[in-house]
Amino acid sequence: MTNKINLYDVTLRDGSHAISHQLTISQIEHYTKAIDQTGIYAVEVGHGNGLGASSVLVGKSQLSDEVLLKTAKSNLEHTKLGIHVIPGFATIKKDIEKALSWGVDIVRVASHCTEADITERHLGYVREKGKEAYGLLMMSHMASPETLLDEAIKMQTYGAEAIIILDSAGSYLPDDVKERITLLSQNLNVPVGFHAHNNLGLGISNSLVAIEAGAQIIDGATKGFGAGAGNAQLEVLAAVLQKMNYKTNIDLYKLLDTADIVEKDFIKEPITISSLSIVSAIAGVFSGFAKHVKRVAKEFNVDPRDIFMELGRQKVVAGQEDTIIDIALKLQKRI
Repeated sequence: MTNKINLYDVTLRDGSHAISHQLTISQIEHYTKAIDQTGIYAVEVGHGNGLGASSVLVGKSQLSDEVLLKTAKSNLEHTKLGIHVIPGFATIKKDIEKALSWGVDIVRVASHCTEADITERHLGYVREKGKEAYGLLMMSHMASPETLLDEAIKMQTYGAEAIIILDSAGSYLPDDVKERITLLSQNLNVPVGFHAHNNLGLGISNSLVAIEAGAQIIDGATKGFGAGAGNAQLEVLAAVLQKMNYKTNIDLYKLLDTADIVEKDFIKEPITISSLSIVSAIAGVFSGFAKHVKRVAKEFNVDPRDIFMELGRQKVVAGQEDTIIDIALKLQKRI
């Protein structure tokens, strides 16, 4: 078990989900200036679904990727700039090549937990360009620990310099995290990381379990500002790790000041664990579906909890938002 933990800030990417991808230039400037003074390893910026994802299907960004990334980079001297990339949304030529020219330092290439094959070209390209390349396995609760390891080994072979598993639905229990992180840490040659969502109130505790099982990179968002019930609350995590004598390089007072910026300037509604967030975790469905589900449920006069449970039975993942309407129609006919 290492005593050095890299905290990775996803506030300006995962938090984009919470405000329907409507980050402003002023918010990015204010936040990145502050976070750059905290000692945080990296801050991720962009549309909630990553580079190139702004669309009618998953939500249009107020700002282009170019404006988002150039604005952030202009305020970062110490903290690295990261992006989230899902092949299919982002292409190498159209998106990643440009993002690197705008100053991106870390490219985290993500796939569904059983589809690592699609990341090979993207990871290889980033390594060729001399930037940090991470492999991310989303919705990782949908795969067995052994399958996750097989997929992680593929990403490592493709050039990933770290593997992060995402609890995209916030559905993990502590033993689930311990089993998966332990297996990956013992069998990979690169650092392992963990990305929590707080649907069951376990964001911080599951992150600590991941660290104790060997994780060296932990994602978090200030004030927990992220999709659904939010992420592991970054400033709380930093404080707990300080109390446990882990090395994070974080200036806690400055991180607390940065969290106050989010509370004042970003959050329109308190980040809470709603009833629907709990149901999405039990169903094992991506937290970011919540706004779509609530809107469609109201339109078709059906119970949003029933939509989530059916999404879970159908094992629907991000990018399949059209399925929500199909399910609502079927539920409506049963009434």
